[in-house]
Parts: sequence; C-alpha cells; structure tokens
Amino acid sequence: MPLAKSDLTGLFTAIVTPLTADGSVDIKALQALVRFQLEAGASGIVPIGGTGEYPAFSRSERRDIVAACVDAAGGKPVIPGVLSTGFADALEAGRDFAAAGAAAVMTVTPYYAPGTQAGMRAYFQRYRDSLDLPVMLYQIPRRTTVAAMADTVQAMAEDGSIIGMKYSSYDMPDFIRTIKYCGDKIAILSGEEPLFATHVALGAQGGVLASATIYPKIWLEIFALAKQGKLKEALKLQDSIDPVVDSIYVETNPGPLKTYMELAGMPVGGVRLPLLGPSPETLVKLKAAAQYAKSVKLA
Repeated sequence: MPLAKSDLTGLFTAIVTPLTADGSVDIKALQALVRFQLEAGASGIVPIGGTGEYPAFSRSERRDIVAACVDAAGGKPVIPGVLSTGFADALEAGRDFAAAGAAAVMTVTPYYAPGTQAGMRAYFQRYRDSLDLPVMLYQIPRRTTVAAMADTVQAMAEDGSIIGMKYSSYDMPDFIRTIKYCGDKIAILSGEEPLFATHVALGAQGGVLASATIYPKIWLEIFALAKQGKLKEALKLQDSIDPVVDSIYVETNPGPLKTYMELAGMPVGGVRLPLLGPSPETLVKLKAAAQYAKSVKLA
C-alpha cells in the first residue's frame, strides 16, 4: 500500500552519506548506518537531502544510495530528498527513486526561479500527478529563500499533492498557522532540533532531524515526552543535546556533523566540494561538544 499521512509519525532520520577515503560512496557504512537507526527505533530514513549532500552526487550515485538504503531498511520507509531546482530534473530524480524502492520523496520548494504561491502549488500538483509516489513538501527557506505559505500548503494538502511536509524554519507564527490550516490533513514533521519538542507539542507528528544520525534514541525520548504533553520535561532533555546541536551547525551541514561523528567514534568519511572539513575554530567547538557528550553519556 502507498505511504499515507498516518505512516509519517515519529523520527525519520536525515542521514549523512558515508564516503571512503577516495571520496566514493561507502555502501557498507551507509547500510550499517541505516540499520543503526532502525534498530534504535526510527520510523524511517531520509537519505540524500541536504544532510545527505544531494547536490554533490551524480544521478546514478543518488539512485544507488537510495537502493542501498532500501535494501538495508527491511521494509521500513525510505524517503529520499529531491533538491533539484527544475521540474524536469526533480521528476527524473523522483522516478529514479521510485524504481529504487523509495516509499515517498521529500521534494524541496522550487528555488532560483521560485515563482508565485500559485506557481508553487501548480508545481507540486503536476509533480504528484506525474510521479507514482507520495510526496512530502520540504520547506527550508534559509536555503531556498522561498516558502510555501500556510494557505498554500493547505491547498496542496486538499488537492492531494502532498501527504506531509518537513518544516525547517524558525517562523513560529507560520508554523502555528500551518498546523491550524492543515495539521489534520497532512503529517507535519519538524526539521529544527531546537524547536523539535515545541513543534511536537503544537501538533507535529514527528521530525526529520540530522543530529539523529548519531543520537536517535534521545530524540525518540524527547518525542515521546512532547507527544504526551510533557513539554517541560521534553525541553529539559533537549537541553542536554543542545551543545552538540550548536556545534554541528556552526558551518554548513553536514561538514561539522561528519567530523563530530568521527570524534564520537562513528567515522563516516569526509564531504564533497564545495564543502570542506571544519575550520580550526569549529573543530575546537566540535571537540568540546564530543567531550561533553562523553561526560554526560549522551546516547
């Protein structure tokens, strides 16, 4: 059966793409990372988003990454990101991922030539009509400089273009409006670690989080508390991972995250250009965060 709104609950980890020393995709490490997430209790996997370095890979590499994740996921949903700028490229990627066994795709709002709100709605409507997979809207305006407004998301939900969305923005008034307008129609998933517990308490069904690629269990605990209405307790637990979150976002994700993972004993290789390894100043912060996590037994 196709993935539905009700399936999008809990933690969907935005995983990194492990690389070998020569910069090629490390399929063995990638599949081990997928299994680590699912054994910890994640509901599904989101590869090849921003954390997965979508722009850095070729079309064939992306297809192989998704296929490897599907193979390792054992039936759990794999929802790859689609970060292409144009409709034809995005559709090509979506069809590749469908052929590789993806359960849905998480497609970013069209950018560079973003169009109007009506244009974005038409874009997603045609995209869903042209693709034999459910679609999640990926909203991250700090990267794309454009956002679908709450009433536009509502229209997308009502016309069946999307079954959910990853909400990566600090615009709380807009988030509240989006929950009000269509929280009962689609699954809204938080994409912001600092706001995760609050988003869940306000109606988000879960999250797509990058730091969960190394610490899934704590985010699952935070989710459970927030879902039960225990926001104060959830925020207190979230405080314990804040030093790590702060350090891995000092520079463009996933550069610092991959270095942090190595410091924490889970090496996944480096990043591809135009990303580089973290600066000396960032490395100091990452080492301090890793030492902190070790001292408090963060897991």
